[in-house]
Amino acid sequence: MTTERLEPSLTADERSMLDGWLDYHRQTLAWKCEGLTDAQLRTASVEPSELTLMGLVRHMAEVERYWFHEVLLDEDLGVLYSSEEDRDGDFHFSDSDSWEEAHTTWQAEMDRARRNTAGLGLNDLSKGTSRPGERFNLRWIYTHMIEEYARHNGHADLVRERIYGSTGD
Repeated sequence: MTTERLEPSLTADERSMLDGWLDYHRQTLAWKCEGLTDAQLRTASVEPSELTLMGLVRHMAEVERYWFHEVLLDEDLGVLYSSEEDRDGDFHFSDSDSWEEAHTTWQAEMDRARRNTAGLGLNDLSKGTSRPGERFNLRWIYTHMIEEYARHNGHADLVRERIYGSTGD
């Protein structure tokens, strides 16, 4: 499978621009993982770090779920990989964990995010709140998600370069 990265529009309205940049960064992470084996996707950047491409995808599935479901709709679906006992469970794998499952789960969470935001305006407030009880508007959530992906795509560059010798652009 070849990931097609669509450049965000240069002239779109604000919502389309935010959707475009978020999808661009989602596609970038998928692209960074392309063409690698399950073992390579589990390979950490540099010891003692546990940062892996598969872990980043699992982490972003958790982040998508948290912001676009738990915070936006105030519905607790539970965590996917982490727990109170293992807060970094998204980066800890068993032999039964696979790239196929991680990728499928991540795609499902992105699809859920798109459904949950359909019809909402950027000024619409989340039902869930921050620790001090403040609500987030959808614009803030989009901006945060773009930042989250951009930061982790930088991490993905470093991991991919260590594994494969190239990062892409």
